[in-house]
Amino acid sequence: MNTMEITIVRVYLIEAQRQLKPLLKRLNDWGKTKGVAVFKGTAGFGYNGMRRSVDLLDNSDESTLPTVVEFFDDPTKVTAVLDYLEQTVKPGYIVYWNASVSARAFE
Repeated sequence: MNTMEITIVRVYLIEAQRQLKPLLKRLNDWGKTKGVAVFKGTAGFGYNGMRRSVDLLDNSDESTLPTVVEFFDDPTKVTAVLDYLEQTVKPGYIVYWNASVSARAFE
């Protein structure tokens, strides 16, 4: 199997901080990132232990919910995006690792 090396990045955001749209714009318009997914959490907590959740039947206060953005691309391209993220996202809320993907996916 023909594979290529990629870096996968997972970024943890709080919806109310309004970082999602600028990040997606950066990944799409500037970076032309190969793959991006956004996951909206229904509950979570961060370094301070403050729990955030919403009743699935009552979505009245979704602004404090966790949002996870996951993307992958060539390690060189990801490094440039990580430089941007380090300026806009709190330390400790960015996780990344190396992986392999079938090169046929990008032909």
